[in-house]
Amino acid sequence: MRWRGEECRDEMTRGDWHAKWHARWNEKVQGKRRWRRSLRVRLVLMFVMLALVMAAVFMGGMKKSFSTGWAEAAKPMLTDYADRLVAEIGAPPDVSRAQALVARLPITIRIVGPKVNWDSNPGGANSPGGWMHDREDVFGGDKWFIRPTADGHRVIFGWSPKLWQLAPRVIGWATLGLLLSCVLLAYAYVSRLLRPLIDIREGAQRFGRGEFTQPIPIRRNDDLGDLAERINTMAEDIQAMLDAKRGLLLALSHELRSPLTRARLNAELLPTTPEGQAERDALLRDLNEMRDLISDLLESERLASPHVALQREPVDLATLIREIVAEMPGAQHVHLDLAEGLPPHAVDRMRIRLLVRNLLDNALRYSADAPRPPCVSLRAVLDGSSQGAEIEVRDHGPGVDDEQLERLTEPFYRTDGARARATGGVGLGMYLCRLIAEAHGGKLTLRNAQPGLQIVVRLT
Repeated sequence: MRWRGEECRDEMTRGDWHAKWHARWNEKVQGKRRWRRSLRVRLVLMFVMLALVMAAVFMGGMKKSFSTGWAEAAKPMLTDYADRLVAEIGAPPDVSRAQALVARLPITIRIVGPKVNWDSNPGGANSPGGWMHDREDVFGGDKWFIRPTADGHRVIFGWSPKLWQLAPRVIGWATLGLLLSCVLLAYAYVSRLLRPLIDIREGAQRFGRGEFTQPIPIRRNDDLGDLAERINTMAEDIQAMLDAKRGLLLALSHELRSPLTRARLNAELLPTTPEGQAERDALLRDLNEMRDLISDLLESERLASPHVALQREPVDLATLIREIVAEMPGAQHVHLDLAEGLPPHAVDRMRIRLLVRNLLDNALRYSADAPRPPCVSLRAVLDGSSQGAEIEVRDHGPGVDDEQLERLTEPFYRTDGARARATGGVGLGMYLCRLIAEAHGGKLTLRNAQPGLQIVVRLT
């Protein structure tokens, strides 16, 4: 019962590679979106931008105020001090006295004139602090730091290069470190401030998946803590409603089985006459469909319960799949690609049998007119430190629309395309398969194989 096993395996490999590539790409895209949509990041950026704007406004205001009011107030003192330094240098200027001033004070001196031309900072504008030498428009155009002597020389003062070699380095690194520290502290504070919102988001996701056992933690006694408490109360009410609905459905399903069994028995006891044979067969078919529907409802509600109990036992999955294929009518041409030598897997035999039967029945139903029969595969996978197994059922039928693919495992959902009502079923088969996979700690994945539908069940 093996047909083009290598080709089927190649198709699975290509499909798995594309699926993993798309999964990684989606993770990257979702990660970028999370960062762009992160309220913490936006708040921290807002604080940083606000701090930069405030610093720019403060520095601009200080510069403007110094260049207008303070400059006028400081001008007499600075010019008087510069005149005293020129008098100390002498006329004609004495280079040794100028050198003594440069050594004693954090300034540079340039002397320009008919007899003496000397510069304590020969680098001029190309060296730190030399800009004061070559600009005569400092502080609004007044030549504060250019003072004449009695014999026609000019003495030009500037800041010492040592100030510009040491101060920017120390101040720059200190400012950068302080800015980074402020950003980290702001991010930590915003994260702590918004932690209740993150708890509420994670709790809402858990409640949406039907996990009501873990409530949202109440971290603070404020509006956010009150909101989390109200959401917990709402989750408890929803859980009670779901439990009541589940109990009612189980009771109704159980009570319907007895009259349905009696009706089926009475239909089978009807006399088999040629005139009533068609009506008898139609009645039995409808009764069988109702029986299967009630059985699926009961099983789905049992599996959906948080207290579901599995009867696990070591099972040879390859042998089990062969038995199911041999028992199912119309499955004689199904192609099997089963890995040999797999160790027995601890599963619930009856529920795994139901899962494989539903998947195979689904594949056979929708690939009746396909050029190839369905393919059932079994392979080993590594799940952390333990070894799991993957069961794959692939048909070559028309497939489904991508926007409907994620809803195939919802209860009573039916597509409007090729997989229509005429093919039979009520929309519980795929839902049951998903519940069985999740009850075993696994996952059911669907994707369009082009052509057909590819269903992968991972068991841990």
